Parts: sequence; C-alpha cells; structure tokens
Amino acid sequence: MSIIAKNISKHFDSHEALKHISFSIDKGEIFGMIGPDGAGKTTLFRILVTLLLSDDGHATLNGLDVRKDYKKIRKIIGYMAGRFSLYMDLSVKENLQFYATVFGTTVTKNYDLIEDVYNQIKPFENRLAGQLSGGMKQKLALSCALIHRPDILILDEPTTGVDAVSRKEFWEMLHKIRKKGITILVSTPYMDEAAQCDRVGLIQKGRLLSVSKPDGLSFDDGTKLYKFSADGNIYEYLEMIRGVSNEISAFMFGDNIHILCPNDCNINMLKQYLTQKNLSNVVFNAVEPDIEDYFMYLLTEK
Repeated sequence: MSIIAKNISKHFDSHEALKHISFSIDKGEIFGMIGPDGAGKTTLFRILVTLLLSDDGHATLNGLDVRKDYKKIRKIIGYMAGRFSLYMDLSVKENLQFYATVFGTTVTKNYDLIEDVYNQIKPFENRLAGQLSGGMKQKLALSCALIHRPDILILDEPTTGVDAVSRKEFWEMLHKIRKKGITILVSTPYMDEAAQCDRVGLIQKGRLLSVSKPDGLSFDDGTKLYKFSADGNIYEYLEMIRGVSNEISAFMFGDNIHILCPNDCNINMLKQYLTQKNLSNVVFNAVEPDIEDYFMYLLTEK
C-alpha cells in the first residue's frame, strides 16, 4: 500500500474536523477524496504531507510514519496545496529551477516526467508566475510538484477555479502521470471528476462515508432512484414532492429532480399525487445512480 490511514481524528478547539478516518491506497492508483467545501479534505491532506499533526490515529506513506519519518516523507511526495503557493515574482522557468534545486535535482534530469505538462507553458517560461492564468498556474504548480520524481502525488482541489477545458486537460495529464507508477491522491468538490478516479472516498463533515469504485454504484437497502421533470416551476415541484412523505428524499439534479425512495416507500402514491396535479410533459422514470446520487443517498442515511 502507498498510503494507509487509520482512525485519523483532528480537533480545532471545539470543532471536530476529522472523525476517525481510515482508508488505504494502492501503489499506482488514482484515489479521489470527494466532498463539499468544509468536509475535512484539506485538513486530512495536511496531516498526510506532515504539515499538521493529528490528535488521534496514525498514517504511513510507503511504510514511513507521518510523525517519525516526516523528513523522509517530504522527499518522496509531491504536494499541490489548494491555493497557488509558488513565487509570484519569479518567472515560470525560475520557479521550476528553484524547486528542482530544493530537492537536490535538476530540471534536465527529470524533464521526461513533466514534459507533457511543461510543454504547454514553455512558451511563457519567462513570464512571472503572478501573471499567469488560472490554468497556466495549475500546470506550473504540477510541474514543480513532479520535478523531483515523487512516489506519491497529493493534490488538494487542483482544478478549483479553472475553466472546463483546463480541468479536462489536467485530468488527462494525471492519467499519463499514473502510468509512470506514481500514486495519486486528489481531492475535489466536483462530483463529475470522481469518474476519473479508480476509487473514491466520499467525505462529509469530517466523516468518511464510503470508499468505492465510481461506477456500478447501487443502494444496498433497496432504495430506488427516480428522475422527475415537468413544465412549470421545478422548485415548486421539489417542495411539493418533499411534502408527500417523510420517507422520500428529493434534490435538484440539473433541470430535473432526483427522488430517493426506500424499498418500502409507496412510489405509486407519489405518482398518483403528481397525476392529480395535471402537470404537462411529465417525465417520471427509474434511473441508475451516479456518484452524486450515491453521495446524496449516504447523506440521507447518515
């Protein structure tokens, strides 16, 4: 295992940021930690990269303990913080050379690892980092995190605040990097990025709700998922559906409403209720859940 975390907990005064987090990541795996802002992702990552001590539990990276072996761990990991943390008043080229020097290597020695990434910003290598666009900053930060050829790459919400094209390009680069044998742990608030991972951990309010593959998800207790839409005010329909039964959970999903109905829920009662409203162009179908539906399901269960 590249990363093993057991019962990691962290408090900030009275706030419990992490609650007994346990998971493991295989070598060469892309593992996504998925959850909304404030779920505890950044706190967990700071513990794993030895920038923060947990209150309880322990973790190892490639067999190295995050407390006892923090100096060794810092040599084998690449870390991209949530905020752009490179030197704004240095050029692209100077930032890369600086980070190579810090890790006792050279840009030339490991250029093959970052070539696909760096080639996209090479035309701007003399531009100050502070003058780069969000997507360019992202690529520079990734190049600097990889320049010493780490065994493990840890990325804290690397695509937040960048455009859709840059997000797509970034994930394409991660898949190429994984082929080099590098283990990748990445956090994101975007559910659509979960499908890019081998496995995902769903985290909310400091608790790890589930670890699973992003495809082939199902509800173990027989809960069914339905999609509803109709002409008119969809938000009024949302409140209307929620008022039919306490057993039913409904939430917006684009222009539709997704409805979670437990096994013993009387779905026919809901259909009859909606029919009586004489709505136009009604769509009411059973659908297979994706990662976002599964996340909402876990929240209703917990």
